[in-house]
Amino acid sequence: MATDYDTPRKTDDDVNEDSIEELKARRNDKSASTVDVDEFEQAEGLELPGADLSNEELSVRVLPRQADEFTCMSCFLVHHRSQLAAETKNGQPICRDCAA
Repeated sequence: MATDYDTPRKTDDDVNEDSIEELKARRNDKSASTVDVDEFEQAEGLELPGADLSNEELSVRVLPRQADEFTCMSCFLVHHRSQLAAETKNGQPICRDCAA
């Protein structure tokens, strides 16, 4: 929200002059603008840990490792060649994250 710093500000005296009725009316106006959300609808989309997902199918397109990529033999993630830190004595590549 933008703030206009050139507008006059309320002093402590102005704030103290607000009546209780005005403050209550402001609070009621703010609470009237809240959105009523159905908790049941929100809970339907919530997945709990340990939920049975055996009937679910994933539709993910898996690409084979590209020519400029390697698989780290420590974390077994596929990285771009620019992330190659070193190769072990056996010739196995290690990424920068695992080498650190």
